[in-house]
Amino acid sequence: MSERERVELWRAPNLAELGGVVHAFSTRLGGVSPSPFASLNLGYRTGDEAARVTENRRRFVEALGARLDQVICAEQVHGAGVARVDARDRGRGAEDPGSSVPGVDALATSEAGCLLLLCFADCVPVFLADRRRRAVALAHAGWRGSLAGVAEAAAAEMGRLGVDPGELVVAVGPCIKPCCYEVSPELAQRFADRFGDEVVRRTRWGAPSVDLAEANRRALEALGVPKASIYIEPECTACRTDLYFSHRAEGGATGRMAAVIGLGAGDVGGCGSG
Repeated sequence: MSERERVELWRAPNLAELGGVVHAFSTRLGGVSPSPFASLNLGYRTGDEAARVTENRRRFVEALGARLDQVICAEQVHGAGVARVDARDRGRGAEDPGSSVPGVDALATSEAGCLLLLCFADCVPVFLADRRRRAVALAHAGWRGSLAGVAEAAAAEMGRLGVDPGELVVAVGPCIKPCCYEVSPELAQRFADRFGDEVVRRTRWGAPSVDLAEANRRALEALGVPKASIYIEPECTACRTDLYFSHRAEGGATGRMAAVIGLGAGDVGGCGSG
């Protein structure tokens, strides 16, 4: 199998150190979809053929040593809703987007063997795990979700599962960065008011921009998550369309990556260390 045919996965160094936590973020490599979804498109609502998306999801999950029927997906409506899920929810949205957990952009679980999966193409994937491996959560934070506090909501749900913010290990996966994320002056001001002036930046061409990853980091640190426990991937999805799908850089005609996290169990292969 050639380099471009293999399923390639991103993993966060801080989560990789936690035994018993399975996590990954996909790239666009290793799937069966044609252009403009080439090739590991994991999003059903893109215009790609559903059978190809299902095969791509199967490849992605099997690369983790898991099965597609362990996956639990959320509807993703660009809000701050969170749902707690367990083994009874396994399979929701995995092969049928209509069965996804409705109305939420974050999922949390304390049950081993459940794989939380959300799709992305520039928005911020926020992975949350407990140092003592009692629970995990995953959030989808676009600009709306970031302002609405979806990352904080996911952390709060972890709190209801018995996890103090000081015990959280957080990773922000590949997403669009300020170099490429142009916004209106009005939206930039809303972010400055919510997260501080430092999150307002400029694009490579000098337009107003915001740092979505930094905004979510600040929100979680304000809750009590130690700064040293938060990792932010520096790579920009819009700069690296050879490796990632980018809704902004590719004009909306593109595929979706996926983030996944779960607590390891005997039926989740050998991925305990991520």
